[in-house]
Amino acid sequence: MTAWQERLRPGWTYGLRWKIVLTVAGVACAVAAILGVLVHNVLTRQRVDEVRKEARQSLDAALKEYAYGTETTDGHAVLLDPVQLPGALRKLAMSGERGLMVGEQDGKAVMWAAAPAGGHVLAVSIPYASTRDHLRQMDTAILGSALLAAGSVTLAGTYFAGRISRRLRHTATVARRITEGDLDVRTGIPPGGKAAERDAVTAVAVALDSMAASLQRRLESEKRFTADVAHELRTPLTGLLAAAGLLPEGRPKEMINDRLKALHTLTEDLLEISRLDAGAEQPELAEHELGPLVERAVRATALDCEVHVVRDATVRTDRRRLDRIIANLVVNAHRHGAPPVTLTVNGPVVEIRDHGPGYPVELIDSGPQRFRTGDPGRGRGHGLGLTIAAGQAEVLGIALRFSNAATGGAVTTLRLPTAPGRGAGL
Repeated sequence: MTAWQERLRPGWTYGLRWKIVLTVAGVACAVAAILGVLVHNVLTRQRVDEVRKEARQSLDAALKEYAYGTETTDGHAVLLDPVQLPGALRKLAMSGERGLMVGEQDGKAVMWAAAPAGGHVLAVSIPYASTRDHLRQMDTAILGSALLAAGSVTLAGTYFAGRISRRLRHTATVARRITEGDLDVRTGIPPGGKAAERDAVTAVAVALDSMAASLQRRLESEKRFTADVAHELRTPLTGLLAAAGLLPEGRPKEMINDRLKALHTLTEDLLEISRLDAGAEQPELAEHELGPLVERAVRATALDCEVHVVRDATVRTDRRRLDRIIANLVVNAHRHGAPPVTLTVNGPVVEIRDHGPGYPVELIDSGPQRFRTGDPGRGRGHGLGLTIAAGQAEVLGIALRFSNAATGGAVTTLRLPTAPGRGAGL
């Protein structure tokens, strides 16, 4: 996988899903906690105020009755200088003020109310255990309701985050397939109406589909134009080559023939590329020994190359197309690289290396581009030869990789499919 493909991997959408879920869960828990605290405070204050009101009323009645010598009032015990009265409340009453405080009496929770009475402290106690139990039950109910609400919101957030994540992963997958050359693929998400305009994921998917369709139309138009130009040039070029053969021998004839042959080669290359683009190329596969096949293809180029067969293998390929691939790579190595040019056969793998400036980074990352010859001052270029080699390799199912050697020079590696049941030879 190349660097530009690695950058398009959709793993980020998995993190996005859980980020959304965690955000929703955090917000839901925070809201539930805030509401729970508010409800707790309101209900607690209301309940405690009721008990305090009852204690004050009982204390007022006790003070009136105490003046007449009565020891009880409204069913609540009236105590004079009770031992179990909290010290802080006793001190407050001795200073001449009234007060309320939660404490204990005979091991039970009570609400104490105390006031000064003729040099003594008069106190009444109101049972507080039931109120405390009620508040605890209320807190438990509030906590349960908050957890239930937070859980429900989190589940709903997980569901919707999953939907968004799946749509984003699908859109990323479609974008990756478009990058790999599959211009027929679409997200399948309909544009919709006004609601879709408010949906950012749908907007991205629709924009991606629109971009793919526009790119496909443009590429199809360019392919048709290239094929039409090549077809239109083929006939007059053939006539010009025939007419040039009638010229008298000499330097002018050589120059004209040289340029016409170069133009004729370019036209044939364009026609071959148009057939590759149209998917019209059908290989004639057969089993071959790879070593002799490579040696024969190199000899046909009449260029100086060293061929080393480390380990031979039986491969299933189209000999004519493989010859075309190797010839283009060898010619490219001599034209843009530097000698020596070596070909190494190691099982089903063929490695072609020169000792020139190497491939440019954009070729290694994105593959060969048509007519891009590069800047001679910055490194090797590439034209139609590598484009045709890459196209024919795809037809034959050959894995083609471009790289640079650590010590300098361009390296092209071909991995051919082996014949079933044969594997590599010795």
